[in-house]
Amino acid sequence: MAGRPPLLIIVGPTAVGKTGLAIELARRFDAEIVGADSVQIYRGLDIGSAKPTPEEQAAARHHMIDVADPAEQFSAARFAEMADAAIADINARGKRVLVAGGTGLYVRALLHGLAPAPPADKKIRARLREDWDAQGNIVMHKRLAELDPDAAGRLHPNDRQRVLRAMEVCLATGRPMSAWQADHGFSQLRYEHALVGLDRPREQLYNRIGLRSRLMWDGGLVEETKALLDAGTPPDAPGLNTLGYRQAVAFLLGQMGRDEAVDETIRQTKAYAKRQLTWFRGMDGINWHAPDDIEGIAARAAVLFTD
Repeated sequence: MAGRPPLLIIVGPTAVGKTGLAIELARRFDAEIVGADSVQIYRGLDIGSAKPTPEEQAAARHHMIDVADPAEQFSAARFAEMADAAIADINARGKRVLVAGGTGLYVRALLHGLAPAPPADKKIRARLREDWDAQGNIVMHKRLAELDPDAAGRLHPNDRQRVLRAMEVCLATGRPMSAWQADHGFSQLRYEHALVGLDRPREQLYNRIGLRSRLMWDGGLVEETKALLDAGTPPDAPGLNTLGYRQAVAFLLGQMGRDEAVDETIRQTKAYAKRQLTWFRGMDGINWHAPDDIEGIAARAAVLFTD
């Protein structure tokens, strides 16, 4: 941690209110924001990712958004490497650093590094991709559950990249990905930090998810998705295989009616929020606050930044 600045890290489920709070704290503490969101990294995925608006980005400088094309695979290791560079730049300019986002794996990679694992086996990966296309996500997720139940329990069946990577590691080494991770232990600490979790009463959170999802669909999600497809982005690109965009693609391809697609977006987003909370509640040292407890969170930030 020598020479690295302390980080105030704000996490929580989707739609809980991380962006607004992060901007207010950035203003108070002369900080810049490093995003930890696995969809906001993609250029052109603005509406469906609830990416900070131009006005919000003008209120506080944001990093780690719009750093990849939607067709690119983007790993947690790459996130940590690029976030390290952004943090060093912020610190060199005398600003404080605030990390905000809901992708738990990104936060863990930034704070603790990643477990070593064998390099990609191109032959196995190609075969698994063919199997995925032929058999579908549910069958492949069940196959992963047979190989590595722990990994399958953490990964959603739609998370093609991570499901196939976990299968690849097991098939290439004869050892589950979860065993590689257990050996690592994630005990290394790369940054001094204060970890703040945001949560709301469940009914309130789910109402916010429903409202935001409908506003996305009414506010241009379909048009944004169509523009990406028209520009040559494959329908199964990593960026489009995400909440909201996946349903918008299905609607545009005639595989789903609009009402069904909206309802499916809301249902899956609620399930995702539940998984996010489970992940974050398993993190050590997290302090939970209501999103409107700005003074309580600011007090934690003041201690961190003045130590």
